[in-house]
Formats: sequence, C-alpha cells, structure tokens
Amino acid sequence: MAKKPIVFVHGLWMHSNTWQPWMKFFSEHGYETLNPSWPGDGDTVESSRANPKAISNHGVKEVADSYANKIATLKEPPILIGHSFGGLLVQILLARGVASAAIAIDPAPMKGVWQLPFSALRSAFPVLSNPFNLTKSVSLSYSQFRYAFANMLPEQEAKELYSRWTVPSPGRPLFQAATATLNPGAETKVNITNPNRGPLLITSGEKDHTVPPVLAKAAYRKYDKSAAVTDFKSFPGRGHSLTIDHGWKEVAEYCFSWLNSKGM
Repeated sequence: MAKKPIVFVHGLWMHSNTWQPWMKFFSEHGYETLNPSWPGDGDTVESSRANPKAISNHGVKEVADSYANKIATLKEPPILIGHSFGGLLVQILLARGVASAAIAIDPAPMKGVWQLPFSALRSAFPVLSNPFNLTKSVSLSYSQFRYAFANMLPEQEAKELYSRWTVPSPGRPLFQAATATLNPGAETKVNITNPNRGPLLITSGEKDHTVPPVLAKAAYRKYDKSAAVTDFKSFPGRGHSLTIDHGWKEVAEYCFSWLNSKGM
C-alpha cells in the first residue's frame, strides 16, 4: 500500500529548511515529503534574512490558505506535521478536511486556549511589547532565542542553531493568538467538532517555554467531545527546539510509530 505524502509546516522564526533531517528520515521510510514556506519566506535562511519586509504582515488565515493551495495540487490528502505555529496551522487544515492526519508538535494556542503562562508571555514579548510589530517582521536576538527555544540545550548547540536556522517572522500571528479570546472571528479558531477529520496527535515538550505543557494539554482537552481520534504525547525534558536540536530523531521516530499505528 502506497504511503500518503507528508507536508511539513514550520512556525515562527524558523525556516522551512529546518525540516530537512525529518524529510530525509521519512523519505527513507517510503514517504514523499514536502516543506512549503510561508508567504514571503525566501528559499534560504540567508535570503529570508536579507528581505524581512517580504515576510511581514502575513496572518494565520493567509498562511493556512497558502498551504491549502499547495495541498490542492497533490493527488491525495497528505499527512501534515507542524511545529509551534505550524502545529496550529495543521490543526486548522485538518479540521477543514484537506489532510488525512496531522501531528501538532508543541502547537501555538488555538482560540479557546486561554491560559497565559509567564514563560509563554516572555517568549512572545519581543513581538507583543510593541503594537507597531503587528504589520512588521521581527527577529529574535540570541538571548531571546535561548530562552524561547533553546533553554534545555548546551550553550554551543544553542548558538549553532540560532546562527543556522533563525529568520525574521511576521508579528501578526502572535497578535492574533493573543487577542483571540476577545475576537469572535479569530483566525486561530479551529473547528474542533468536525467528526470526519483524520487522526490528530498533539505533543508537548515538558520544559517548553514558548508552548508550556499547560497550553498543549489545554489544546488536547478541547477535543474531548470529538468523535475523531485525538492522541497526546509528552516528551520529558524537552524544550521548544525539540524538532531541530540533537534529540530531533526521538520525536520523529515517535511520530513515525504513531502514523504506523494508524495505518499510515
């Protein structure tokens, strides 16, 4: 039986090429893999850094729609794997019915996840501290990246990841997530009641500062009344960098096993 393609979806401050090791891993297991970029992203980290204006002012719906358009060119609904805001996007797309399954790794909060842990607020502070960032792109300093992503890593590895992968990202999605509770039409809303969607796995890193476990668990509980399959996995001792740091393969192997358990 042929395996369905996998579309990888990155989050804020990461370039789509961060998925290259994952793509190689899943390709070796027989999957076709794709890693589309967000609107405005360059083909490389360097080109994204060189043109931050192109990345600015893109919102959640626009990004989700751009992925939906790419998915529509495929022969069948793919599996989606997303990290951080990518984890929110894959839930939105799965609920739309355009994917066969989704894995949301430490996902940004959907509308209805109202908890505000201090570490999440601090991680978002580089954007939310300035209302003018709504329409701009924002880059993380190394110290900001160290706190938000790499708090569980050795200093040298944290510096290497920062230098290799970080790019400017639009501020708008963070503002949309932060104001979703007060916005009936929030773009971070997920149709959690769709009983016909494919299976969903939500993961959490135990030491994640950007998406602390309380947020990932709250997202999982939003699906309590759903007739569709929703599973949860916590990775002990892992921070928000769990998809790109030296332990990425542990997460990838779990995702692979989970897909196999669902016949995918």
